[in-house]
Formats: sequence, C-alpha cells, structure tokens
Amino acid sequence: MKGFVFHGPGQSAWEEVPDPAAQDPTDAVVRVKDVTICGTDLHILKGDVPEVEPGTVLGHEAVGEIVEIGSDVRTVRPGDEVLVSCITACGRCRFCRHGVYGQCQGGGGWILGHRIHGTQAEYVRVPYADLSVHRLPGGLSGQDAVLFADIYPTAYEVGVLNGAVRPGDTVAVVGAGPVGLAAIRTAQLFTPERIIAVDLDDSRLDAAKRLGADVVVSVREDPGQLVADLTDGLGADVVIEAVGVPESFELCTRMVRPGGHVANVGVHGRPATLHLEDLWIKNVTMTTGLVDTSSTPTLLRMAAAGRLPTSSMVTHTFPLDGMEEAYDVFGRASETGALKVVLGEPRHDVLAVPVAS
Repeated sequence: MKGFVFHGPGQSAWEEVPDPAAQDPTDAVVRVKDVTICGTDLHILKGDVPEVEPGTVLGHEAVGEIVEIGSDVRTVRPGDEVLVSCITACGRCRFCRHGVYGQCQGGGGWILGHRIHGTQAEYVRVPYADLSVHRLPGGLSGQDAVLFADIYPTAYEVGVLNGAVRPGDTVAVVGAGPVGLAAIRTAQLFTPERIIAVDLDDSRLDAAKRLGADVVVSVREDPGQLVADLTDGLGADVVIEAVGVPESFELCTRMVRPGGHVANVGVHGRPATLHLEDLWIKNVTMTTGLVDTSSTPTLLRMAAAGRLPTSSMVTHTFPLDGMEEAYDVFGRASETGALKVVLGEPRHDVLAVPVAS
C-alpha cells in the first residue's frame, strides 16, 4: 500500500509501505476512505515531536471500513463503517478505567502517527479496536465524521469542559483554526453570554463569526482591552488557548478574570512564560490536557442529529494520493484560507437506471 511517511524534520513522502495486518487479538485493520491532516502533524514535520521516529506513517484521524479483526474484537466486524479515534484505549489500565484514555498505560493513548504507523495511508492497523473505533451513525458522511476523530472532542473536552464553561459566561477563544472553531461551536451548548474569537487571520475570524462567535477581534487590535471593555474591566470567565505559541498563551493569562479559567488546548513546541507574580493572587485555574475522546460517541450522535455543523469547516478536498499537495495547502493556511482539508476516495453519484419493460 501507500502511505505518507515522515523521514525527519522537513522530509516526508507519499510512498509504498508494508501492508498492515492484525498482529494482536484486539486489533482491527481499516481500509481508509476519508482522512485529514492535523496541526500536530505539522508540528511533527517541523521536528517539534521528537518521539516520532523517521519511517513512521503519519496521521491519527480517519473514517473507513473494517476489513480484518482479531479474535478478541467484539464490537465491530468486517464491512462496518467506522471512525478511527485519534486516541487508542486499552480499557484495562487505571487511567482507562476512569475514562482518561489519553493517558492509557496499557499500550494506548496517542499512538497512531506518533509511536506506530498512522492513518494517512490506504490501510491502518488499529490496536484495541473495541474502544478505539466507533461505528458511524446513519446519515453522517465520512467527510463530516472525520472531524470527530480529533478536533471536536479535543475542543469540547480540553477546551470547553476543562474550562468549565457555564451559562452566562464570557468565553474568549484565542485561535480560530479548526480546534478553536470547534471550541466556539461546542461552547454554545452551555449558553454563554458571549463568545469572543481572537486570531490574526481575517478569513478565520469570518469563519468564527459564521460558526457563532458574537465578537471577533484581530490580535493586532488589542483583544485584551476589548475583553475588558465588554466585561466592565473584569476579564473573561473562560479563555481557551487554541494556538500553541508563547504569545497566545501569555495573552490568555492577561485576559482572564480573577477566579476564571484558562484552558490550554494548543500544542506547544517552545516554552512560555507563566507570570505567577501577577497571577498568584487571582485565583485563576489553568488546565492542560491531551484529549481522551470519551465524548466521541455523544458528539457523533449530535452530529448525526444536525446539532453540530461540520461542512463549513472543510475548505479543501483531495484524493487520497494527493497527500503532498494537501500538506502544502494546509501548511500555508494563511495564504490558502485552509481550515480543514479532507482526503478520500473519489465519490460517484448513484444514477437510477430505468428497467426496460
């Protein structure tokens, strides 16, 4: 088969790799139909995630068809259409038994495209399939469903739930990329008074407005002062960091009110300064986290019921073998306007052919 292989910082290629097979009784092999690229993949290509070995197939989000299962797999069978979660869960270790799948100690956690071959390929082996793939609900296309492999549960769990968004809150989301947009949408489930989106890119601010942000502001326009003006000088109740650079994290800590929450979602490749000399007295709660994906089944059902929008986030589509072009477009998002790119099989309309009488 072919897959998108990391060969070291700045080096990658769509090339032939060995076909996967079920190695353990809990494995499944999935034929990939839809796959996407994550900002974390860009971090890997830059060398920000040194644990990824050269020769690894990247990717941790996909939708596809089960083609093989191990003898212990019970919840899916060949032919099932499934979502491949970005997080793998053994289901038995201390963390998994508490639903904290991202910290799995039994060989799971974030392993696809990180410690083992990932989803940006024609086929992928998924360990611990019973908890790590989800059958698709009816009426949800693969292109829509693939957004629930990572960005929606990440935004919801690490941003909105960790940030403890409550009715009537002022919520500021710093970073209007795919995860930030998903945080804006899922924060609305808790009826905050207002949601403020902050970004440098005007097209992403426009997308934030379409998805429900009440106020949008460029980083160039002093968002801290705007938040203060809108809250009588108090600051935001919840600030969600969805970029992953020191400047955005430090901006979040300046915008939060005393007693508020800063929920860091962004993947950081460099140290950020934590100004405890200012924050120690403010009763601020700060959280970090890797997504657990425990919310994925609920979010999938909500998407199938039309409660969570998806199509407006997918700005570019490519065939599966267009991986190198897709990475180029996604990596130049400020120029291309890319939010989420999806690669998949060619789709054909089904035509009704009249039967001769």
